[in-house]
Amino acid sequence: MRAHRHVMKGSSGDMVIRNKKASHDYEFLEKYIAGIKLTGTEIKSVRLGKATLADSYCIFRDGELYLKGMNIAEYWWGNLNNHDPFRERKLLLTSRELKKIERKVKESGLTIIVIKVFINDRGLAKAEIAISKGRKEYDKRQVLKRHDADREMDRSRKR
Repeated sequence: MRAHRHVMKGSSGDMVIRNKKASHDYEFLEKYIAGIKLTGTEIKSVRLGKATLADSYCIFRDGELYLKGMNIAEYWWGNLNNHDPFRERKLLLTSRELKKIERKVKESGLTIIVIKVFINDRGLAKAEIAISKGRKEYDKRQVLKRHDADREMDRSRKR
């Protein structure tokens, strides 16, 4: 059993699923790493990279934080026991972190966005979440201009 776990760790330790639109649409204020409560077929699909975070976000319900909108494709070898691809998934944080995040979100009307999902070195699924503020269209254009200018400066330095 121990050797099998080690093989899985090496093969999936670099698996990262990113939310590419998040940094464009939102300004991140604070970041946290949370565990994700998954079923057996879900973790197998995540390890294969069969998940998307395109329209995912987090909500509070009864003092717990849930991830909504994450699509984890059904596991190919899963039969009748396969999971619902769009079900809500519970995020695992300490009660202190949950209270702090919930207070900030309620007070200032911020959003909790999932930046990326990855498998840590112990083989567990983790989500990097951020307390975020939505960007206006003008801000998005400014960020794009800044990125283009930075890229242009990097190119001129390399020449």
